[in-house]
This record gives sequence, C-alpha cells and structure tokens, in this order.
Amino acid sequence: MKVLILGAGEVGFHLAKRLSQETQDVILIESDPDRADFVSQQLDVLTLVGNGASLPVLGEAGIADAGMLLAVTSKDEVNLVASMTAKSLGVQHAVARISNPEYYDKGSALSRERMGIDLMINPERECAKEIFDLLRSEIATDVVPLAGGRVQLIGLRVKTGAPVEGRPLEQLATELEGHHYVTVAIVRDGITEIPKATSVIRAGDLVYLLSPSTEIGDIASLAGYEPSGLRRVMIAGGSSEGEHLARILGSQGIECVILDHDRRHCVKLAERLPHALVLHGDATDLDLLEMEGVAGIDGFVAATARDETNILASLLAKTSGAQEVISLVHKFEYLRLVPRVGIDASVSPRMSVVNAVLRYIRKGKVVAVANLTGIDAEAIEFTVAEGSEITSKKLREIHFPKDAIIGTIFRGSDMILPRGDDQILSGDDVIVFALPSAIPKVEKLFA
Repeated sequence: MKVLILGAGEVGFHLAKRLSQETQDVILIESDPDRADFVSQQLDVLTLVGNGASLPVLGEAGIADAGMLLAVTSKDEVNLVASMTAKSLGVQHAVARISNPEYYDKGSALSRERMGIDLMINPERECAKEIFDLLRSEIATDVVPLAGGRVQLIGLRVKTGAPVEGRPLEQLATELEGHHYVTVAIVRDGITEIPKATSVIRAGDLVYLLSPSTEIGDIASLAGYEPSGLRRVMIAGGSSEGEHLARILGSQGIECVILDHDRRHCVKLAERLPHALVLHGDATDLDLLEMEGVAGIDGFVAATARDETNILASLLAKTSGAQEVISLVHKFEYLRLVPRVGIDASVSPRMSVVNAVLRYIRKGKVVAVANLTGIDAEAIEFTVAEGSEITSKKLREIHFPKDAIIGTIFRGSDMILPRGDDQILSGDDVIVFALPSAIPKVEKLFA
C-alpha cells in the first residue's frame, strides 16, 4: 500500500522508519528543505519538499493512487486541509494529528464526523491517560491495557535482591506457578531481547510482563518493591497534558497540586480546575518543591513544554524523596536517557501519536498496537481470522519468528498462557510482542 506522510518531524520520521521497515511504499512530504534532506539521507523513502496541504504537491506525491494519508505535522490546520483534500480525491484512509479541542470535541462543527476524516489523534489527551495508568501502577516504566483491559503490559526495573533476580525463566515458571504472567522482553544495556526459557533476569534489567489486570498488584513484590497507595500528586507545568491529567485525578478523588511559572495561566487553571490546588512557581526551584512537601508526594509529574526543564525537575523531585516520578518527553532521543538518570518513567505525546497511527494501519485483524518508550519493540493484539496460518498447527510446530513471542491467548473469558502443545483457534484474541524485523512475518501468520 502507498502511504503518504505529511511532516518529517519526529512523529513523521518515526512512522516512515517503521513503515519502510515493513516494506510499505512510503512517500514523505516536508516543507523544510533541510529537514527533508536529512530524512532522505537517513531513510529509504521518497521525500518531497512542499506544503502538504497543496493540491499540486499532493498530486506530485501520487495522491491519486495512495491508500492512506497520515497528516502528522505540528499544524492542525495543515493536517485538516490535507486530510479533507485526500478524502475528496478518493483516498480510502485519512488520519490527522489534532491538538485543538475545537476540532476533535464531539458535536463540534469541525468534528471528525462532519469533515469526513477517518481518525483524529489528540496526543495530549492520550498522554494524560498513559501518565495516570503509570501513577496507578506505582512502580512501572510502561503500562499498556490490552484485551479490553483484562490484561496489562507492564515494564519495570528489577531491584537488587528481588525474588526473580538471578534465576532463569524456566525455573521461575516452576517456582512461581501461582503467578499468572509472561515475560515478553528483557532490556539490558539498551538492548532489547525477546527471552527464551534459559534467559536469566538480573538486577537493573528492564523487564516487560503481560499479566491479568487483577493480578498486577502481585508483580511489585516479585521485582523487589513495596506496594503503596496513590493519594497525592504534584504536577509541574500547566500544559495541556498537565491539565488533562489534573481532570482525571480530580475525577478519581486524588489530591492534585499544579505548579506553573506563568501567573496569568495559573489564574485560568484555577478557574478551570476547582478541585486542584494551583500554585505560581518554578518547577526547578528546590526550596519551593520542598516547601510544598515533594518528599511525601506519591507521584510527581513534570509536564512543562520543555524537556530539559522536565528532566531537571524530575531529578530534583526524585532526590528529594518523591515516591514515583514521571517526566513528559517530547524529543525521541531523550526517551532512552530518562531511565539512565534515575527517573522512574517517561511519557511522550509524540509516541502516543505513533501508537495510535500504527494501531489504525496494521494489516489483518489487529485490535491494538503499542510502541514502548525507549525500546525497539511493539505489543500487537490480534483477533484471529478463520483460515489464518497460525491456526493450522500446534504452537511448537509453527515456525514463529525468533524475535517475537506469543504472550497470551484469550478464548472467550479464559486467559491461556501459551505452551508448545496449545493451538490457536479462529476467534481467539492473541497478544504478540515483537521486534520490528519480525512484524511482517507475524502479520503474515495472522492474516
């Protein structure tokens, strides 16, 4: 399928890279000649310089025979015009990245339904939901609900002395038979490994597990953590992400404090968020953080518009004793830095866009897709179609890619932790964890 991507920023670049790895026909349109030149040197995709909302530019890119348009520039209006133009020219799927609530609120005169756009993605709202899931999990670096919320993909760093430290997975499967989870990835020294039965977990490893949502609370002790509760959260920065998060916290009855450096913005936030305490101040002012009780806070979220400020504020909060610290990160290159400097987790609004787009465009009966911050892997949830190759044999007889693993099988209300003698049936929901190189082979098995 020919895919046109508008915008060669970090979102467009990441999408083009992923889709080109999967042998899609990708054409990237970028208005900045220098950025377009950089992308053309880095990726094996056709790059055009021009305004993505311009009909002649779209025509030159081959819009007439494109199957999909992904408008992911930083400008809502460009994305909207390009998507509407694409739909009028017969493109089957048009996806737009949109931040302004006037364009995505239900009932708006400019809503997705009225403009005929297939999908609008609001990164700020998606980001706030992800942060809230992380805060609730207390110890996770990533939390992704799958299978309608019945199971969660959780990432956590193993502490020294944890019950799982120094043991191979096959031994843990026997010793922890009462715990229903599957280890789907181990990240060590920045390298992601799809584990085997003989893989050994070490202190400091970032481990990704699939576990029933009802049993997530049991995972913390296995990794060496003591469970606690979420009662009070401090948000540094009154950004859109921070405001959305405050609304979610307020709806759950969780105490929320917001710090912002702009006095006028603080007044507006206080009017819009009556259940939150809004304070005027600098998130990197250690004296202010200590005075407001950051040492006893259950969760600290750095959500300003600047990555550098977020990382510094997060480090100050962590060293001052905040229980869980989460940093908002816009630049992809910073995502790998966050865990190395001691911050518990990071969330990227741009990665939220990537996840939503990939979820929409995958082949086959794909229910959900999740890219994870800082690692090169995806969790993909399939609903198995009748006649799929994956249903033809027992799992041990299928040549499944070595860089992928089947995490769980859902058959009706039953969750199955897969073994070699199990067989996948049509209608099953299956969660697969895979590195990019293995995804085309996995999709072929489920097609």
